[in-house]
Amino acid sequence: MSIFSSLRHHDEIPKDKQIKDIELTKIKANSYQPRREFSDKSIRELASTLDKDGLLQPIIVREQGDDNYEIIAGERRYRAAKHLAWETIPAIVNNMDNSQAASFALIENLQREDLNPIDEAQAYDNLMKLNNLTQTSLAKNIGKSQSYVANKLRLLKLTPKVQSYLASGQISPRHGRCLVGLSEKDQGRVLDEILANNLNVNDTEKIVKDVDGYFINKQKRAKDQEKAEQTKRAVSRIPKDLQVQINTIKRAVKLAKESGIKVKVKENNDPNDYMITIELKRK
Repeated sequence: MSIFSSLRHHDEIPKDKQIKDIELTKIKANSYQPRREFSDKSIRELASTLDKDGLLQPIIVREQGDDNYEIIAGERRYRAAKHLAWETIPAIVNNMDNSQAASFALIENLQREDLNPIDEAQAYDNLMKLNNLTQTSLAKNIGKSQSYVANKLRLLKLTPKVQSYLASGQISPRHGRCLVGLSEKDQGRVLDEILANNLNVNDTEKIVKDVDGYFINKQKRAKDQEKAEQTKRAVSRIPKDLQVQINTIKRAVKLAKESGIKVKVKENNDPNDYMITIELKRK
């Protein structure tokens, strides 16, 4: 049976393998484990199940030196057992080589639906390298389309910063694919926009089409807004009695315009040195 056949059969206990209780202190995690983080909540929930029903499926390990073992499959069960302070755990010893052990661990994790996109992409990349596979052959072996695998692998081209937000679920894989191809600086700038403004994928795509233009316009809009706010603040500081007089003058200017007089008004909104200049000309 090939390593990929285990996608359907890895929960079956091989007939020639015996289950033995192994001390948890003699077991270490799989060095090829694709899952970077384990949810404390999910481990506690699994521990509660183990405490109630026991371990229904033994973990799989391989020998590592003198009476020590490395996990091939079942690290969540191992962590849950540690949470319960078990001294031993039922295990099957299957002495795979490095390539087989790594592939088995990767495949077991790919079967779970809660792998984040970056861990999944890294698992595909590792499987291809370990087994000398193309994207097409890998996709066929794991029952995915070639485009699905390719889209996942593209995420590995993102900067570590973007990958971290993708792994945590703060942006979607589609957001991530929009940023592929941008420089590290631009990936960071667009990521900040997505997070600050809760941008959808379409909005992100529009920014990516002209990154420099978007940020130039944004800077201009910020300057215009600041100027408008400064003017507003200046006007608001004008004493109330003076503001009444200014409003009276402006009404007079309006009446002059309505009567056919050409009026040119220049206003200085400095509250400390307010000035309004009016030029009147007949048309």
